[in-house]
Amino acid sequence: MIKEIINLISLWALPTIILFILTIAIIRKVPIYEAFVDGAKDGVKVSFNIIPYLVAIIVAVSMLRASGVIDALAGIMAEMLTKIHLPADILPLTIVRSLSGSAALGVFSDIISNNDINSYTSKLAAIMMGSSETTFYVLTVYFGAVGIKKYRYALLTGLCADFIGIVAAICVARFFFG
Repeated sequence: MIKEIINLISLWALPTIILFILTIAIIRKVPIYEAFVDGAKDGVKVSFNIIPYLVAIIVAVSMLRASGVIDALAGIMAEMLTKIHLPADILPLTIVRSLSGSAALGVFSDIISNNDINSYTSKLAAIMMGSSETTFYVLTVYFGAVGIKKYRYALLTGLCADFIGIVAAICVARFFFG
């Protein structure tokens, strides 16, 4: 019964929100089409402003992955990670996750293809994907788009949150699957 109610809510949530916004706009006599077009124009401007930042982060992540730096670091730290009962396959994901979501998805796919889908490593990687943010991507793209140049404290906060997310993911994976 509850599953059916949740399915019904998820089915009608977005159309209801759109209808609600349009109704409020009509009541307030907002020129809906013109407001939409103005918003679209602003969206295109923002897109052009963030392209250099996107290119920079994509090139940086691609260079790190292609050069083998991330895999070399994983190899160096493999012995230490095994002592604390962490699979070495996870290290590239912990490094790349704060840089780029698409790069992290690529590393995650590699982990899944190299391990059984039900393995501890795969489950830990899946939890890590959902427990951290792409900090550098957010800082370069979004802060760059609005012109924020001083983001030292945002970087520190983001990296601390990423570290806490990774530690929490390890604890959760150990508790449920370890």
